[in-house]
Amino acid sequence: FDRFLFVWRKMKAAKKSIEDLADDELKGKKVLVRCDVNVPLDGKKITDDTRIRSSIPTIEYLKSKGAIVTVCSHLGRPKDGPEDKFSLGPCAERMGELLGQEVTLAPDCIGDDVAKIVGDAKEGDVIMLENTRFYKEETKNESGFVEKLAAPFDMFVNDAFGTAHRAHASTEGVTKFLTPSVSGFLLAKELEYLDGAIATGERPMAAIVGGSKVSSKITVLDALLDKCEKIVIGGGMVFTFLKAKGLNVGTSLVEDDYVETAKEVMAKAEKLGKEILLPSDIIIADAFSAEANTQVVAADAIPDGWMGLDNGPASTAEQKEFLSDCKTLIMNGPMGVFEIEAFSKGTFGIVDILADLTKEKGAVTIIGGGDSVAATELSGRAGDMSHISTGGGASLE
Repeated sequence: FDRFLFVWRKMKAAKKSIEDLADDELKGKKVLVRCDVNVPLDGKKITDDTRIRSSIPTIEYLKSKGAIVTVCSHLGRPKDGPEDKFSLGPCAERMGELLGQEVTLAPDCIGDDVAKIVGDAKEGDVIMLENTRFYKEETKNESGFVEKLAAPFDMFVNDAFGTAHRAHASTEGVTKFLTPSVSGFLLAKELEYLDGAIATGERPMAAIVGGSKVSSKITVLDALLDKCEKIVIGGGMVFTFLKAKGLNVGTSLVEDDYVETAKEVMAKAEKLGKEILLPSDIIIADAFSAEANTQVVAADAIPDGWMGLDNGPASTAEQKEFLSDCKTLIMNGPMGVFEIEAFSKGTFGIVDILADLTKEKGAVTIIGGGDSVAATELSGRAGDMSHISTGGGASLE
């Protein structure tokens, strides 16, 4: 996050937003726009189009100025080249519906076919390149790939907050070949909001960090101890912390390589006088299934052969009390496997706590992370939050 703010403040100082560009700097220009349309899918059906909807204002603005707009993005994590299930076809179709015009899906993200489609396009047209992560060179930011990706375009707009913290070909690499390179409306909005919340937000400040793995959030957790007074830990990562405390966790998800790291996080919190809240009770199951047998047990009483899949009702009550005096709260990650009803109460419980703090006490609540956003939308409480971020892990980083 500190790196984000450093870059963002430099961009502001240099007037690096699309609104800072004169009309003649956009009219007729072939603009590559990095959006984040990494949406959840059920087969080919989009189950939450928040990220696509959030990209529309930037695209509409560029169209209105006579630009030729080409969107690029990743979707999922393809392992070895193109996979139909990770095609951006559904995203192009949905974007077209929202824009009220056809969005042409290119068959690739580099090459002669892409160059021809972009070259033949007219002012106001919108094109979407196929998934950039069909090439491993994308995440490696390989210079030859970057040059091919940038080749058909005159300038670059980054509107993908969710991936802006990664130095990939389509986020950072192309800026070396395309000038100007500026931010879109969504990136600017996200960073300005988070800048204000973290830098000048009212105290006490709390972070609610969930999800399955400590490994993906350990750096963030460490940094949050410097910025927040309170941290709630939930989700599968809980069990690495419980094991670090010497407790039995049955068959729950544990990252053994990060047990020592969890101990270090707890030791740092104690040294700084910061509070970390772990669940005191756990909903456990004898299988990872909606049909599994379940029971609620104390966090220190998980039996062998059972796995924790959500926090229990006592934990939710403790979270409510723990967070009751907080003025700024950031949530990233669910408390349990909320997609299965039996293990959804912890996540929806924390969503209700945050929504009520905003509605009743005026606290600033920021929801970041695809699963957190999906759960908040599903709960019906999205409208009660201060800000719903499109950024996933980026909102914390």
